[in-house]
Amino acid sequence: MVLEVTLIDVLPGRDGDFLEAYRLARPTIAGAPGCRSVRVKRGVEGTTRFMLLVEWDSMEAQEHNFRRTERFAQWRALIATTLAQPPLAEFFTDVVPAGARPDPDHDFFAA
Repeated sequence: MVLEVTLIDVLPGRDGDFLEAYRLARPTIAGAPGCRSVRVKRGVEGTTRFMLLVEWDSMEAQEHNFRRTERFAQWRALIATTLAQPPLAEFFTDVVPAGARPDPDHDFFAA
């Protein structure tokens, strides 16, 4: 599993527009093969910063089933006018010590 974490800064006063665009675009992302979950979080200190969290089966699923498809173009078109700057995306995998098993009570994404 790969977690995509994207920091999104929107223009002041455009946070409502961004959230509406996210509402419209969420099914486009969530419907991509290999997408496990999609959610957005709002910054506490700054209400114009959002964090998009998308779980993917693999980097290949993200790249071939979303990023290189019309789905990504649709997503980008919906949010583009609200962006203060280009989003910053990074990808993460779980770190489990050798021989250890994920603990669903303490590991955020443990299955």
